[in-house]
Amino acid sequence: MNRPAPLYDITAIGNAIVDVLAPCDEAFLDRQGLVKGSMQLVTPEQSHALYLAMADQVKAHGVEASGGSAGNTVAGIASLEGRAAYVGKVGTDALGEVFTNDIRRAGLHFDTAPLAGAPTGRCLINVTPDGQRTMCTSLGAASQLQADDINEALIAASSIVYLEGYLFDPAPARAAFERAARLAHQYGRRCAITLSDTFVVDRWRAPLMAFVEGGADIVLANEAELLSLFQTDDFESACTALAQRVEIAAVTRSEKGSLIVSGGQRIEVPAAPVAQVVDTTGAGDQYAAGFLLGLSRGESLERCGALGAMAAAEVIAHWGPRPATSLARLAERL
Repeated sequence: MNRPAPLYDITAIGNAIVDVLAPCDEAFLDRQGLVKGSMQLVTPEQSHALYLAMADQVKAHGVEASGGSAGNTVAGIASLEGRAAYVGKVGTDALGEVFTNDIRRAGLHFDTAPLAGAPTGRCLINVTPDGQRTMCTSLGAASQLQADDINEALIAASSIVYLEGYLFDPAPARAAFERAARLAHQYGRRCAITLSDTFVVDRWRAPLMAFVEGGADIVLANEAELLSLFQTDDFESACTALAQRVEIAAVTRSEKGSLIVSGGQRIEVPAAPVAQVVDTTGAGDQYAAGFLLGLSRGESLERCGALGAMAAAEVIAHWGPRPATSLARLAERL
């Protein structure tokens, strides 16, 4: 098949969500019955109650911004001056308009039809003084992404199609993943997936593994997600097992940096220095931005890992899950 040069470096498919971040102490998490460092799905009613409990901190110190894991990643790609598109479902409400305007203002292609009758998704993120974030997500319209929302021409025009593991929860969205992966391979493109969260892996281990083995060329995960996927405490054996299933795997390990495995290659990438960790929200998303953009442009795996580490370091040094300074300028110093 004649394959034209891609119009987009990355097309990401994920939960279109508006993030609400606020600082909190450990006692607040205990009072709300929240597991520190986790992501859990909540009902709209639970989301509203938690938002009210967070209200004073949100008003005084918080951030409300368009988010969602894959949305944060394509925002990072735009900051790196890459070409990216996004596929995700919002509602026909004020937050949906905010999300749409934000993502287009960043220079990203976004034309998924909104859904009437369901609210735009919202993620409430409480951040403890050590920078750890605890997330409660009400998906709303985001969970209603369908296979028909996957535009064949868009997938054909994308070097890498990137799938957000959080979207593996709802069955309709999983069908969208399968269509996207099938089209990517049909047009000779690569398909990447992030495992997103140990809770996702624990809920869907068998079907998620089947998708990785049958549909993914590239997997991004953190150490805890990788160990959960293979139900082991042995990091090295889990890395070996994943490398046997995909073309490339990148596993982040917080301050230990990341490990990239591909075939017989095993590349350790140190974490980029950070003066002070303020908020770890978006660290994995921005690592994915740097890593995947490097891959789409044919960079070495070492360079891809360094770009990911640089982007992650930038985002954890300030509030919010998206870059506050130009990642493209930072990349010039690597």
